[in-house]
Amino acid sequence: MKQPSSLSAEASEKELYALLHISPEASDEDIRRAYRQWAQVYHPDKYQDHQMKDIATENFQRIREAYEILTDEYKRQIYDIYGMEGLTSGLELGPKLNKLEEIKEELEKLRRQKEEEKLSAHTRTTGSLLANISLPQYLEGGGIMRGMAMSSDVQSQLSKRNTVAMGGNLAVTGNSGTAAASALLRHQLSSVSTLEIMATAGLRALIGVQTSRHLSIHSTGTTGIAVSLRDGSVNLSNTWTRQLSETSTGNIQLVLGAESNIAVGWQKKDEKNSASGELKFGSSSFGASAHYTHWFSSKSHGRVAGRVGSTDLEFEIGGGRRISNFSTLRMLYTIGIQGISWRFELLRGGQKLVIPVLLSRELNILIAMGALMTPSSLYFLLKKFVAKPYYLRKEKQKSLENKEKSATQVREAREAAEKAQKLLQNVSNRKRNRQVEAGGLVIIKALYGSSKAFKRAAEIRVANDIASEVLDVTIPLNFLVNDSGQLKLHKGIKKSGIMGFCDPCPGEPKQLFLEYTFNGQEHQALSDDLEEVLIPEEGRRL
Repeated sequence: MKQPSSLSAEASEKELYALLHISPEASDEDIRRAYRQWAQVYHPDKYQDHQMKDIATENFQRIREAYEILTDEYKRQIYDIYGMEGLTSGLELGPKLNKLEEIKEELEKLRRQKEEEKLSAHTRTTGSLLANISLPQYLEGGGIMRGMAMSSDVQSQLSKRNTVAMGGNLAVTGNSGTAAASALLRHQLSSVSTLEIMATAGLRALIGVQTSRHLSIHSTGTTGIAVSLRDGSVNLSNTWTRQLSETSTGNIQLVLGAESNIAVGWQKKDEKNSASGELKFGSSSFGASAHYTHWFSSKSHGRVAGRVGSTDLEFEIGGGRRISNFSTLRMLYTIGIQGISWRFELLRGGQKLVIPVLLSRELNILIAMGALMTPSSLYFLLKKFVAKPYYLRKEKQKSLENKEKSATQVREAREAAEKAQKLLQNVSNRKRNRQVEAGGLVIIKALYGSSKAFKRAAEIRVANDIASEVLDVTIPLNFLVNDSGQLKLHKGIKKSGIMGFCDPCPGEPKQLFLEYTFNGQEHQALSDDLEEVLIPEEGRRL
């Protein structure tokens, strides 16, 4: 059973109810009665032939599993809300909960807890490599590399309350270089507060302590102190963060020390857009920065940013594209008082490769226009003549592979359905004969499958042209006709889960076609997959 990530109860296919042919509102007695009915057909002890015994064993296990889940009060509650995913993921309910909202809340809490435990079981690493390239330096006879820098961080969950992170960085510019190492211990004091102890060694050696606390549902306060090991200077910092709306936050930061400053920031992020801005005033400098990113699709985005201040004045424009499930390639164009440059970034997982390319130290209009137009023109040419044809071929190949895989799964499902029908056939024929003698309900022909196939068929009796897209379910439906001469398929349950059925066309809308006789008269009916089927209607029963 396939469940969406949102795990909604409404989206559940209720396959176990279809398998036992009961309503989602069925009582425990209804479930036991349905189980006994199916066990009379599929219990392995009823068959001597090895092949028939194997078929019965396979299907009896499915029936037994459905029975055990639906007769367990807590398992049934989980299944009704989250489907099989909730059961297979290990979610469990503790004391009995009476209200549906309480059940959902408890399950969500348990699911989040398991996700956090799963996440914390692994060590997470991040890192970056920067290769700084300078064309003016190369043209002046120097090397093309202006410098390199690399950094790496490792974070590991020691326990539910304790996290440790260690990192280091190394930078080389010309003939000089710097290095630093850091360590951080984060302790969860309570559900609303944390304590961090950190230390760094290198050019800026210091030790510090920082604590954060949720002041209210929408506000967080952070206070920290850091002491330099080189000159003994002390820095105090205070940050207040407030949730302004569902998608935006604001923050104020005050730093007191050798470089005192105050900063006011704002961030906003939703599915399509991301934006932020900051104003910062310090004892020796001031500045303002802002950026805006827009996602044109799930794969591509554009970005505009700017910085202005006592030491900065630059404008940045560019964009990026996701080239695989885990990798994103980004190219940015920057123009400012420090010159004109390109910046290439490759992000994969937690790793990043950054290549800034300085094109000119001067603000030359020709270089500026050329640097802006060249990469965009090159991008569109590559996209049209290289990337797009490549991805079209890749998508076509993937589509063929999925089709072959789907065909294999459908073939296996058909074989399983036919085996299940084989054991139903004798009882189904006896029930059909009794209905024929009584002039009751007799299913002459029943087909389940693609809605499009039924529309294409000019004459439903001649179904050769749609045979690959539908499944003959005459045998199981004659078996499901009750002693009163009535067939009922419950509303809101996919019919593909009924014993002897399968899904002959995954991903497509499906219908059930019925041709039957009742009181000597022929009838036809066509119903959607989740629609209730009741024939004959209550007022026309024998």
